[in-house]
Amino acid sequence: MFNPLVDSFSALSDNEVENKIVELQRKYFQTANPSLKEQISTILYMYTEEAHSRRAKAYQSQQDQNGETGLDNLINVS
Repeated sequence: MFNPLVDSFSALSDNEVENKIVELQRKYFQTANPSLKEQISTILYMYTEEAHSRRAKAYQSQQDQNGETGLDNLINVS
């Protein structure tokens, strides 16, 4: 989905994205206007997808740093 009112996410930190999601959820439930709810829902979806993408990238980079063994190095069986 795309909304021209949303700027690039690259300028936002992870915390700012999460705060924006909370703010949009609050505004969504405060309004009774169906067309406004639809617009907020679209923007909220964009932010949640960005947050999900960032979490997936962070998880993947953590897995890459750990290597293929993962937690195997922590288990010492002798």
